Amino acid sequence: MKKIGIKWKAQDVADQSGKIAVVTGSNTGIGFQMALVLAEKGAHVVLACRNLEKAETAKEEMLKSSPNAHITVEKLDLADLSDVETFATRLKKSQERVDILINNAGVMIPPKSTTKDGFELQIGTNHFGHFALTSHLMPLLTAAEKPRVVTLSSIAHWSGVIDLDDINGEKKKYDKWGMYSQSKLANLLFALELDRRLKAAGSHIESFGSHPGYSNTDLQRYSLGWRFLNPLFGMKPIRGAAPTLYAATEPDALLHRYWGPIGFLEARGWTGKAKITSRASDEEMARKLWEHTETMIGIEFQI
Repeated sequence: MKKIGIKWKAQDVADQSGKIAVVTGSNTGIGFQMALVLAEKGAHVVLACRNLEKAETAKEEMLKSSPNAHITVEKLDLADLSDVETFATRLKKSQERVDILINNAGVMIPPKSTTKDGFELQIGTNHFGHFALTSHLMPLLTAAEKPRVVTLSSIAHWSGVIDLDDINGEKKKYDKWGMYSQSKLANLLFALELDRRLKAAGSHIESFGSHPGYSNTDLQRYSLGWRFLNPLFGMKPIRGAAPTLYAATEPDALLHRYWGPIGFLEARGWTGKAKITSRASDEEMARKLWEHTETMIGIEFQI
């Protein structure tokens, strides 16, 4: 069946007045654009970022564009599980609910390194960190009227393989691309499994996956080749942000659970129903990954 994209732009987001949105990694790239649009549409946006200085600069830029926007900066280091919990504790004291949680922050093909808790940096930040964050914020999400969680995956998930016996890549030669693809497959498995578990529990929280296609951002800063290609072939960040904003705000997003650009190889194009690979659809693997993640990070996810 031919895919038909929705000619919907990020600027088409409906009024979000009264909503509270948390966007991780929102000081740059598509995260910046997501946060800016939500703030322009009236939401109180929390910029949840590792680097406070960069986040404050991002906030200043957003306020230049939208002087009346309600924007808060909060420190969040997803590569440090204690910091994730501390962030969530602060948020529970300052906010009565969270209407939109966008799990956007991530690292891509960095030099071999680990999180503070000793996990490989990409799986530790991209998956473990967001799994923990979402778990800690469940009470605030539950308190909202129509809450949504959107977790960003990538077309890189197509080549991803989950290795539960060596999820940190310690038993073989380090493959930064393989570890990145694994983390992005984990993101989508989590988003879809969270949706199933929420429905089974009778929760009103909605969970989605999304991806930005090939967008021109500094996510690819560790690759000289990608940095060269970005300006030539990458979409502008505002276009890459559109599928996530669609999933986070549009009523029709409920018709599918994974949104992204659906042009050639889903690298660019209008927003549409993104391809969910057979590996991402593997419910048994999703269950095993969920349980393995709980064991690895020492958190029992409460719905």
